[in-house]
Amino acid sequence: MSHAYLEPVKSFLLDFQDRLCAALEQEDGSTRFHEDSWTREEGGGGRTRVLTDGDLIEKGGVNFSHVFGHELPPSASASRPELAGRSFHAVGVSWVLHPRSPHIPTTHGNVRFFIAEKEGEEPVWWFGGGIDLTPYYPCLEDVLHWHRTIRDACAPFGDEVYPRYKAWCDEYFYLRHRDETRGVGGLFFDDVNEGGFETCLAFLQAVAESFLPAWQPIARARRQLDWGQRERDFQTYRRGRYVEFNLVYDRGTLFGLQSGGRTESILMSMPPVARWIYQYQPEPDTPEAELYRDYLRPRDWLGEHTEAEQGGPRA
Repeated sequence: MSHAYLEPVKSFLLDFQDRLCAALEQEDGSTRFHEDSWTREEGGGGRTRVLTDGDLIEKGGVNFSHVFGHELPPSASASRPELAGRSFHAVGVSWVLHPRSPHIPTTHGNVRFFIAEKEGEEPVWWFGGGIDLTPYYPCLEDVLHWHRTIRDACAPFGDEVYPRYKAWCDEYFYLRHRDETRGVGGLFFDDVNEGGFETCLAFLQAVAESFLPAWQPIARARRQLDWGQRERDFQTYRRGRYVEFNLVYDRGTLFGLQSGGRTESILMSMPPVARWIYQYQPEPDTPEAELYRDYLRPRDWLGEHTEAEQGGPRA
């Protein structure tokens, strides 16, 4: 029974990985993705693609995985008793881009599908995913463009969809031990199965397809800005927050490690260089201080600014 659900999702995800990688290679213009195809002894496998040392992207990855098994590990099913004793399939694409320039935000996204089955019972399935933006230097027009683009992608599915999943993203990417958000948010959703399979799949596709229109204009507008050691030092310091979140809170990382996933692929999201500075404080009246003051907290970005203020990124 799972094939009727699984195959259209898997087909889209494999195609999306191909198209996203091709677009990023063209945008960078200096390097290409290296692919590792891998198999999982317990069932499944994937295609890990990593790009390194590009002119635009210092490190980036776009991963496809499809893992399955006869039963979920107890640690994964403890919070969902209805999954106990069911076979499962989990399929998804995740991507992380760590640009070279500190003026271009790091960005992350993933889209995924999960289905669990038991003979004689209806399958349990849901979609999940999201995209988020982590700037190192404040640029309001970039943040407004990002949120406007993903809001418009959500609009066909209801006026309440963007505010609901935007708020969930703000909550999810909150580093409690730092009392700050990881970045300026985006969308986060999980357990999506309302409205029927076709509608849920269409929403997943809309979120995935919104990524390049949301991020690409920002990267193009900021790519030629000058930066030096000060900006690089701040970028690598802030990248440390990315590491902290992924290792402490990220559900995908934890599920992958608990379910026996491929460690190299799971930890692909880590930046190539990061630093930790004891008791760092930004200097007053600097762009670094502005980031902390105005950007690392949940905000209703679009509600606070008129449509006239929400023009696209300008170089």
